[in-house]
Amino acid sequence: MHVHIPLSLLFATLAGGCVRDHAFHRPRSIVKRQSTPRVPLTPDEAVLTNSFDNNTLNDWSYYYTHGVHLAGTNRTMAQWTADRWSENGFQSRLDEYHTYLNYPVSHSLSLTYPNGSVFQASLEEAMLTEDETSTYPERIPTFHGYSFTGNATAEYIYVGRGQVVDFEALVALNISLEGKIALAKYGGPFRGLKVKNAALYGMIGCVLFTDPGDDGNITEANGYAAYPDGPARNPTSVQRGSVQFLSTYPGDPTTPGYASKQDSPRADKSPVVPNIPSLPISYAEAIPLLRALDGSGTPGSQVNRTNWVGALNVTYSTGPAPGAVLSMSNVMRDAINPIWDAVGIINGTNQDEVLVIGNHRDAWIVGGAADPNSGSAIMVELSKAFGRLVATGWQPRRTIVLCSWDAEEYGLLGSTEWVEEHINWLTSSTVAYLNIDVGVSGKTPSLSATPEIGNIATEIMKKIPWPTMPNETLYDAWAAESDGEVGVLGSGSDYTSFLHNGISSLDVGSDQGPDDPVYHYHSNYDSYHWMSTYGDPGYQYHSAMGQYLTLLAYHMANDEIIPFDLPAYTAALRSYYDDLLTTINGTSGTVDTSELSAAITQFENSANEVMALRDQAVSTNDAALKTVVNQKFRDFQRGFTSVGGLPDREFYKHVVNAPGIDTGYAPTTYPGVTEAVQAGNFERAAEWVGRTSLGIRRAADILKT
Repeated sequence: MHVHIPLSLLFATLAGGCVRDHAFHRPRSIVKRQSTPRVPLTPDEAVLTNSFDNNTLNDWSYYYTHGVHLAGTNRTMAQWTADRWSENGFQSRLDEYHTYLNYPVSHSLSLTYPNGSVFQASLEEAMLTEDETSTYPERIPTFHGYSFTGNATAEYIYVGRGQVVDFEALVALNISLEGKIALAKYGGPFRGLKVKNAALYGMIGCVLFTDPGDDGNITEANGYAAYPDGPARNPTSVQRGSVQFLSTYPGDPTTPGYASKQDSPRADKSPVVPNIPSLPISYAEAIPLLRALDGSGTPGSQVNRTNWVGALNVTYSTGPAPGAVLSMSNVMRDAINPIWDAVGIINGTNQDEVLVIGNHRDAWIVGGAADPNSGSAIMVELSKAFGRLVATGWQPRRTIVLCSWDAEEYGLLGSTEWVEEHINWLTSSTVAYLNIDVGVSGKTPSLSATPEIGNIATEIMKKIPWPTMPNETLYDAWAAESDGEVGVLGSGSDYTSFLHNGISSLDVGSDQGPDDPVYHYHSNYDSYHWMSTYGDPGYQYHSAMGQYLTLLAYHMANDEIIPFDLPAYTAALRSYYDDLLTTINGTSGTVDTSELSAAITQFENSANEVMALRDQAVSTNDAALKTVVNQKFRDFQRGFTSVGGLPDREFYKHVVNAPGIDTGYAPTTYPGVTEAVQAGNFERAAEWVGRTSLGIRRAADILKT
């Protein structure tokens, strides 16, 4: 996001994996920084890292990006993934769910000018001879998953990024929204919430476009050629994506809280899907719409909203323009379709401790070279690495489970349904979930995690050389961009269901930086040709991220004591508490937070006790004591989810962090309290001080020795 937020949360806004907000941070420093000495590898680690081959990563990428794999459409690819894992020693299978999905049938968009002339949008991306999959006859149309079937004809209003505060700014300007169509740009909140907000303000349709102002420095305006001739955005690129209301609940909209099987009862989906039509368009086709508003309503420069004005040669005026009318149509086909999760298992010596590693496989387009199939290629290579280690006679202490999720793009369906089906086993055994979604879309490493994983996650970085940076490590590249701060998990990728059932979680990838070639998110141009030409020629970054994830998984699965840092969680709880006080002090109300402060102190005492017990177990080599410590490390997160769901969104149970109700992506810490304060509901805030404190005390009780 580009709004001002605490530094500790800056990278958290990018932690949505597949649907992460592609914002940028401060410019890279030109001052020579001190390199971190590379930490030597153990023999096992050397076997794992040496198993990675850039050429086979290229092969896996090619396979995944040359066939349609929209959710619920490619069982063959799921089976192929399971087969590769089987070849590498994993016991593999497919788990099937029957989920509600919808698919595009037809769409149209036209602008009628006051003089009666008409601009007809193509709603298509250009076919590029250089990029073969952009020309496939079976290429997928531009559309929004879970969008509403309907027509709308009306004057239209430019609504900025479509956040509630944007709509409130328009109301304050006395601009009538009722019965109009919303024109919004991507960025900021999850796209489904833009459509939801438009409907809440009485609008009857919503059109979304990508603005090159969000592309960093690599733009045509700065002299770079557009893809495929250069690294700048192709003007016809369109961001597809789901418009489910992600911050209410993810998963199959018709089976909230239970797995979607063929005979499952189906609930009303209306609480989490739109009731007005929406369409995504390119910036090339947004320009005529924006230009027609020039001189009407309030100029963008006077709206006084962050990121209202983009980089196109228009005024970003609000409109409406008298006599300028949009007509839109969106027709979708509803279906209950099977989806397939590939699952691979290597059993550990300790069956009641499990590590789950996941990546989703489905994509909005034939390609998906970055999202998600850079992660998919890495997962195949990771399975090969562990297979080679197993061939030496090694067996992990903890069971390793690989998961290739289907239907993540529509709303995290594959992972959510799987967690709902296996919840009892997962909450009794799972140590952590490691997620890689967009493994590589650029050269800027990103890391978000629950705080106890942060130390081991960053230490492992020091073992991995970073491509094109001689004598520097992955840690150096990450620390230069993040100031050494691990991001907070919000939502937008498959860690969500694990986190909100009290399972330690991590999300990692390498993103587009401000000086990297533009990554065409959810576009036909997220393709094998783009990746091999601009994104990661030679697949060096794929290899580095894969080596990193593999070594992290090795330590999570094999270290005698689960490598958690509990004092780091205490520090995070205190930092979030300070942020909460700042939020409260920015209002005219008061909230007594002393109970929350006392609960954090209780957690701190328990965390220190269990770390002392860990040291004792190691120094005495007491196997029984090590087991006690590991069980406490495994289970303490469950306490944070023990008090029921957040107000009006029961799926989200974690009292420490959750996606913001009006962001969908970015996290809100102490969400029950913070969002009540922001809404001016101080009675509810006081209630949630108590409930949040109870969750923290329960986590402390699990850790107590």
